[in-house]
Amino acid sequence: MDKLEIEKAHCLIIGSGPAGYTAAIYTSRANLKPILYQGIQPGGQLTITTEVENYPGYPDGVQGPDMMVHFEKQAARMGADIRFGLATQVDFSVHPFKVWIDEEKEIHADSVIIATGASAKWLGLESEQRLNGYGVSACAVCDGFFFRNKEVAIIGAGDTAAEEALYLSKLCTTVHMLIRRDEMRASKVMQERVLNTPNIKIYWNSETDEILGDKKVEGVRIKDRLTGEKKEIPVSGFFVAIGHEPNSGIFKDWLDLDEAGYIKTIAGTSRTNIDGVFAAGDVQDKYYRQAVTAAGSGCMAALDAERWLGAQGLH
Repeated sequence: MDKLEIEKAHCLIIGSGPAGYTAAIYTSRANLKPILYQGIQPGGQLTITTEVENYPGYPDGVQGPDMMVHFEKQAARMGADIRFGLATQVDFSVHPFKVWIDEEKEIHADSVIIATGASAKWLGLESEQRLNGYGVSACAVCDGFFFRNKEVAIIGAGDTAAEEALYLSKLCTTVHMLIRRDEMRASKVMQERVLNTPNIKIYWNSETDEILGDKKVEGVRIKDRLTGEKKEIPVSGFFVAIGHEPNSGIFKDWLDLDEAGYIKTIAGTSRTNIDGVFAAGDVQDKYYRQAVTAAGSGCMAALDAERWLGAQGLH
């Protein structure tokens, strides 16, 4: 194997959603000369979102991909070194920290901000991907507003699915909740709330056979797992709430993760169990998962990194 190119970085940011770009803006202004690698999906989950109406400062709303272009341009204008590339391996046992990019470059970083985000789990249907952003969504809080006074379906059986179904029930005429088994995984209190909400209709032992519609969601065909019987339900929106997968795999040997794989941070900070390594955005947040909270945590990580580097005499 050829010898890898080695480069030094004062502050390395891994990931490029709202958290990563905000961290880049703040660390650039603090003269930390950040290098940001965008990862496998530059711009993160917002690049597969259409209209964003709940981010402050956009009174007329904004397309998710456009918003991420704005974030990137602002970070670049502040001086961040933004690059294509995927972090494939890390070694946090020594300082400066070692991070390998695309198995081609080795970065030696004084500080690292991890903003690799999380990926929604999908059902794997062709129609689901084709209609993603055209009625198919993995975030009711983000997109429920567009389905006011309409019928929607949601698939999932955990607390997140229950919360999202309840949220949708306040906006939509009927929420058709599809549950694969004959019981829910959600906590008892969440189950009771769902069962006691009159406009949530539950379909037990049901799986999604197909999402219907050409240019937009027009319905869903479900299949009874016990009888094999299929039926079609006309809906305008289809919400997938079967969980998220934090993009934390390469850090698992070094950082403390919770049972779902989210990076643990010290309460009220972005600090991880390793001094000098910080985490922001959805890779460490399984509760809020909003662009605005991710951006806020990116700011926290940048300030934490700046103060830590100063305390070490490195800034």
